[in-house]
Amino acid sequence: MAQEPRGAVAVLERHQVAVYLGAIAAGVLVGWAAPGAGPGLEHAINPVLGALLYVTFLQVPARDLVRALRDGRFLAAALTVNFLVVPLVVAAMFTFLPADQAVRLGVLLVLLTPCVDYVIVFSGLAGGDSHRLLAATPVLLLAQMLLLPPFLLLFLGSGLGDTVEAGPFLRAFLFLIVIPLALAWLTQTWAPRGRTRATADAAMVPLMAATLFVVVASQVPKLTGDVGRVLGVVPFYVLFLVVMAGAGWVVARLFRLDAPAGRAVVFTGATRNSLVVLPLALALPERFGVAPAVVVTQTLVEVLGMVAYVRLVPRLVPDDRP
Repeated sequence: MAQEPRGAVAVLERHQVAVYLGAIAAGVLVGWAAPGAGPGLEHAINPVLGALLYVTFLQVPARDLVRALRDGRFLAAALTVNFLVVPLVVAAMFTFLPADQAVRLGVLLVLLTPCVDYVIVFSGLAGGDSHRLLAATPVLLLAQMLLLPPFLLLFLGSGLGDTVEAGPFLRAFLFLIVIPLALAWLTQTWAPRGRTRATADAAMVPLMAATLFVVVASQVPKLTGDVGRVLGVVPFYVLFLVVMAGAGWVVARLFRLDAPAGRAVVFTGATRNSLVVLPLALALPERFGVAPAVVVTQTLVEVLGMVAYVRLVPRLVPDDRP
């Protein structure tokens, strides 16, 4: 009997991409068939997302974070691709985005923030160094919360202050970063390490699937009447994935990273943090009501893109071992 949970976890991990795609498909069906459930599911986003990040941080011992800070070359490459290269790519696309301010804000929210959850999964599936990426997760989260407001100000101008309040950013930082990270480290202090890691491994795939389901099912009903506005950004999301594959490869070469670290840099540059920034989009004034759907659409495009990345990135960054 002791082997059953382990076997179930192994099956989920082996088929996790299919599980995530199934969760998204189920979310679309529920959102379309039972739109009245949307508001209730929306209230579940923050709790399930907080639980997901807690489990993610549970896999990052405090000493690994210190090690990540000392791993200067990889951390510098990850920060460069996410907070220098990505803003330049977004700036090049910005002029061509639909003129709709709500759509533009949604695109900026999601493209300017690097992913910290399933990027680790997909990077690992492609032979990327997911351990280094996992250790860098708290740094990437902190950096994006600090840099997102000035980036938005730079793109949208001084009138942004009348639209985007500081409160949602501070609450997101507290409930999605500070509290989950503190609870994870307290758990690591008081619980045996092996048991903590086993619990995190067992909970990761179900929590990610639950998060994707809740997010998609809660936002699909909002697409009524806005499908055209939302579909207009899909080509930009596809273009972003194409461009960032090459840009990540260039950054990895510039920093002379080995193949696993280079693949991880490609993935962190391409994957975006739609799940964590969604609460920020939901807190926007009513006239920006389409912004959350624009954010969630990026998730749908990206998950499909990651399936392609898992096959293509190992060819783009081939194994350099003899």
